[in-house]
Amino acid sequence: MKNYVQPGNTITLTAPYDVASGDGLLVGSIFGVATGTAANGESIEAALVGVFDLKKVASQAWAAGDKIYWDNTAKETTKTATSNTLIGVAIEAVGSGAGETVGRVRLNASF
Repeated sequence: MKNYVQPGNTITLTAPYDVASGDGLLVGSIFGVATGTAANGESIEAALVGVFDLKKVASQAWAAGDKIYWDNTAKETTKTATSNTLIGVAIEAVGSGAGETVGRVRLNASF
């Protein structure tokens, strides 16, 4: 197929803010996880699909299958849909304690 470019699991984006490897980033409606470190405005490879442990709202419990959103202001994941971007689903439960700040998310690529 002469018009095929790539699988699209990882793409190059322009970092909208400083990111480190493993950080989430949102460019328009494209959410990805940085594969390296980049300063604001630099090119960065971002993974669009897969399962990732991502920073989450500490005061929020998740159940497997919950829809997960990206809060681009706080730069963390949440179950709160309002003003946030849907990025995938939780694949395991996690509590709401102050120390429970990481959730396992299966990304669904851009919607």
